[in-house]
Amino acid sequence: MLGDELLSSAMRRTLALAGRGPAGDLNPRVGCVLLDPEGRIVAEGWHRGSGTAHAEVDALAHLPAEWRGRGDELTAVVSLEPCNHTGRTGPCARALIDAGIGAVAYGLDDPG
Repeated sequence: MLGDELLSSAMRRTLALAGRGPAGDLNPRVGCVLLDPEGRIVAEGWHRGSGTAHAEVDALAHLPAEWRGRGDELTAVVSLEPCNHTGRTGPCARALIDAGIGAVAYGLDDPG
């Protein structure tokens, strides 16, 4: 497991990414980073608005080829708990599980 300092730094990055999302959207602004075992960011994403990929799925879509199939080595850090419901998009929790992500840290519980 990554140390508190690395996780705090990664969480700050997720908040900066979340700030790129549209204000006033129906969905919350969320950011996500995927960290390698040393705590380096290997992919990042954010939610760009209602009906678009959520931050976790966006980060997974930007995962470099050399990390695909090696999700168990990665930690996802997300500003909001990954959703576990299907709406216009699928559940982010399922996407992280399907990618084999080894650990998840999030900032706030999903109110939904």
